[in-house]
Amino acid sequence: MKTLKTTLSAAAVLLALPLFSSAGDKSIYGEDNRLDYYAAPAEMRVLADSVVSLWQSGDVKKLGAGKVRLLTYKLEYSLNFCSDTRFLAQPKGPFCSGALVGPDLVLTAGHCVTSEADCKDTKMAFGYAIKTEGGGAATTLPAGEVYNCAGIVRRVFTKTDADFALLRLNRPVTGHQPLSISRGADLKEGDGVFVIGHPLGLPLKVAGGATVRDYSPGGFFSADLDTFHGNSGSPVFNAGTGKIEGVLVRGAEDFADRESAAASKNTLRTCVTMATYAQAGGTGESVTKVSLAAADIPPLPGEEAGGGAAEKAVDADPGILRGVVEGLPAIPVRFD
Repeated sequence: MKTLKTTLSAAAVLLALPLFSSAGDKSIYGEDNRLDYYAAPAEMRVLADSVVSLWQSGDVKKLGAGKVRLLTYKLEYSLNFCSDTRFLAQPKGPFCSGALVGPDLVLTAGHCVTSEADCKDTKMAFGYAIKTEGGGAATTLPAGEVYNCAGIVRRVFTKTDADFALLRLNRPVTGHQPLSISRGADLKEGDGVFVIGHPLGLPLKVAGGATVRDYSPGGFFSADLDTFHGNSGSPVFNAGTGKIEGVLVRGAEDFADRESAAASKNTLRTCVTMATYAQAGGTGESVTKVSLAAADIPPLPGEEAGGGAAEKAVDADPGILRGVVEGLPAIPVRFD
């Protein structure tokens, strides 16, 4: 069991303030630490405001009065999920996640947008989230919150190592501040990390309570992050600095079958549940190191003056434990 405890420097938070003031599968490690936007700490919500969801163009429909509708369907309709599955009644829609890292640049996974044709068929939306407790997901957005992919600045993809893409948007973003990336050796084994994105295509989730398992030389590091398909491209943050350290790209199996007694018969039925491992179990989730993309991401104003800021600790409810299976054997990575 881990508590989502994050230390963000004041400088990192300021860099994330608004301007106007398929892949391998993933899984759960220990507790399910995923939190909806409204339940996340305020500093993390600031960062989350600069995370995007990636949609196929046909799933974003123009409405009147400068609005668009995101086409979604409930998670419960996608598979035979067990009745106690978290977020079962929430909508799903986007196929990947990404982070704003420049005025018109989005960092995501290389397997999310594989060609210029894919780029032209991709739209990126800010604000697909549940903003208030008891409220619904924002699936109708101002048209200005949706951007087109105008081109691939750089893309690298290997199934076992580096996997990232830097995308150019069709116009500079307004109302959202680019996020700061790590440009030094800030991360090591045992350090705390958290991820923000759209697991299973759900409204935005923040998931902390994770640590770096391995930071060996190469294009990626591993961490026990609670992520799923749809989190591909999600920014992974250093819990000590609030800066992006990498891009979530792959991991262990998403789902597992579970047998339970049927309500009205003395028979067993099989339903689908989230694949869950002990906190130190499983294979860990793979994160492409942001240093591989850093040369193509211009420094943000004020990045050079970030040292010496006071730090503020933030605690949050780590989420609800749902059927943790201790010692579940690792499942090989699968790319969808």
